[in-house]
Amino acid sequence: MRKRILVTGGAGFVGSNLCERLLKNPNYDIYSLDNYFTGSEANHIPNVTYIKGDTAQISELVTFNPDMVYHLGEYSRVEQSFDDIEKVWRYNKDGIFAVLEFVRKAGCKILYAGSSTKFGDGGLGRSASPYAWTKATNTELVMNYGAWFNVPYAITYFYNVYGPREIQTGKYATLIALFKEKMKKGEPLTIVAPGTQKRNFTHIDDIIDGLVLVGENGYGDEFGIGSPEAYSILEIAEMFGGKIEMLPERKGNRMTADVISAKTEALGWSPKRTISDYIEECKQRKWA
Repeated sequence: MRKRILVTGGAGFVGSNLCERLLKNPNYDIYSLDNYFTGSEANHIPNVTYIKGDTAQISELVTFNPDMVYHLGEYSRVEQSFDDIEKVWRYNKDGIFAVLEFVRKAGCKILYAGSSTKFGDGGLGRSASPYAWTKATNTELVMNYGAWFNVPYAITYFYNVYGPREIQTGKYATLIALFKEKMKKGEPLTIVAPGTQKRNFTHIDDIIDGLVLVGENGYGDEFGIGSPEAYSILEIAEMFGGKIEMLPERKGNRMTADVISAKTEALGWSPKRTISDYIEECKQRKWA
């Protein structure tokens, strides 16, 4: 029996890679709902059905009941969220309520892509940034819908994803892609002070492995998907080997994040890629 899978944010970095992987299941029909705020038509995957619009409009735009919703389509930048707070509220708070009401009425499971930023503030996300707070409170609301309305759910936490289809330029570029672009252009690698803040960089293929596994087998719990190897931003820049330029410290820039992957590993997941190998591969390809 065929299943209809909806991926919000399906034209984005993680979402497009997830759609591509899900299509390998011959019994799945894959749909994407994306407002193209950071997503791109360049990320479209053949045989995926694309619907354009905000998640806050999901009940109007999605005219069928899916068997599963992977909810990735939210605002996802920490430092920029202070300037983008209206977008953060629209995409994250208005969006999560609409999506949860949609899955409740559809009677399907939701996999919610939470944010590891909340663990930098004891799980509350209150003082970190507008982004961190919305993501932390959204995970609580997802759990409440499970308790109040028996909505089947799983919550995942990503840790600094890198790999194909990252945003490479502009305000929303990810660190690894930004460093690659700067190396290609011979520009200094800019690091927000103090540079000792540590991150657990996780390859997109490992993230997708975890997402699919939790989507199919994880219920009523939280699942971290992150590499156990932690590196400071300065150490990452040194791996790239370029000239380093320090920038002033910014609000919302947490120092550490603890990876909580034990429950995901219990399902059979383990990371297979390392950031050091990836950087070396990029060097061999002249930063392509």
